[in-house]
Amino acid sequence: MAKEFHELRDPIHVFIRMDSDERNVLNSRPFQRLRHIHQLALTSLVYPGATHMRFEHCLGVMELADRVYGVITSPGNLHKDVRDIIPENDDKKRYWRKALRMAALCHDLGHLPFSHAAEKELLPPEWNHERLTVDIIRCDEMREIWDAMTPPLKTEDIVKLAVGEKELSKFEQATYSPWESILAEIITGDSFGVDRIDYLLRDSYHAGVAYGKFDHYRLIDTLRILPKKIETTTSTDIELNGDVSDDEQGALLGIDEGGIHSAEALLLARYFMYTQLYFHPVRRIYDIHLKEFLKLWLPEGGFPVNVEKHLEITDNEVTVGFLAASRDPSTAGHIPARRLVQREHLRLLSQRNPDDVKRNPEAARIIYEAACKEFGSESVQIDVYRQKSSESPRFPVLKGDGRIVWSDEESEILGSKLPILVIESVYVSREKLTAAQKWLAKKREALLDVSIEEDI
Repeated sequence: MAKEFHELRDPIHVFIRMDSDERNVLNSRPFQRLRHIHQLALTSLVYPGATHMRFEHCLGVMELADRVYGVITSPGNLHKDVRDIIPENDDKKRYWRKALRMAALCHDLGHLPFSHAAEKELLPPEWNHERLTVDIIRCDEMREIWDAMTPPLKTEDIVKLAVGEKELSKFEQATYSPWESILAEIITGDSFGVDRIDYLLRDSYHAGVAYGKFDHYRLIDTLRILPKKIETTTSTDIELNGDVSDDEQGALLGIDEGGIHSAEALLLARYFMYTQLYFHPVRRIYDIHLKEFLKLWLPEGGFPVNVEKHLEITDNEVTVGFLAASRDPSTAGHIPARRLVQREHLRLLSQRNPDDVKRNPEAARIIYEAACKEFGSESVQIDVYRQKSSESPRFPVLKGDGRIVWSDEESEILGSKLPILVIESVYVSREKLTAAQKWLAKKREALLDVSIEEDI
């Protein structure tokens, strides 16, 4: 007798359960492709255990989204001022729960090989993995699966929840009801998005670091849908965070005050994972070498946006490509491919530090320009990134006496600005590293005492 429900083992969430309709999505070509897309690109070359794939991450996001849905729609957790947002009909509640689960499962279908490593530079303008995800969810193969479900799911409902209003509105008109906004925020939200919760827990587990761990059980159990009418102790107008519109009606995803410490831990976990893992200088230079290879190896210097062509290329094809190129000096992309395969990546020569920045805010660029002149531009690389803002996302907090306040007024940690994440790294080839280190030790002070426009 065929099973109606199916269980999958997972190291983060123990069991992930699916019904037979949902398993058809898991068995589809677009989702099976995620078995061959590494979650953290080439991070395993630095953290050997980080070999996990987008496939299991998406399963984890579905599991967490389902848990959140159960908590926030529980009658005992509903605030009196938001009850009209929740569908009253049980059939509608079941429909939206399933739509949320499928949106969470499919939210990363559009990822390129090696995930984020080369997305910005190797897609046409105005394209990203979210836009590819939308096209895949709408493709004929997936529409047939949505239509065959019981009850049938509307493709556009899944699209809306999977990418969220902020991303969807970048490339098409999108109108969300308050209920749809809450559901999309469960997956994509800056405050409590389960996409972020799962990748922090999963990445830290596989990389073998403790930075991404926090009490997500307590956090989820204290999530609430709360009205936008929020008390503030300040006299100035308060801007809402980027996940929601600024009208006075509707609701936001917030938290009961009992979960405030878990929310603080989530914020700090994200900060430390970025500083210690995602922005690791060797991990970053491998991404750069991968981009260099792909620009030379891909037929048109970039990835296709056609759904069928997108589904045909995974990490496997790219890996075969750079393995072959690393062995053949006549092949396009041979040098970056060899750097990937033989661990001949450029070595860190200089990294942003307070003393250099105080002396000259353009320190990294000056050192890079001078190193290029001294050792040749083909042997030197710079990596620059600056976080747009370090402000914590703001969300409502339900107090024990029934008041609703902003998170930054309830918690000094949530109200404080974490340091802005800035990368300014200069790399040099392994063969020239020793000479470059000696050169920089002698020249550093003199270099930083001039402006970048001057002849170095």
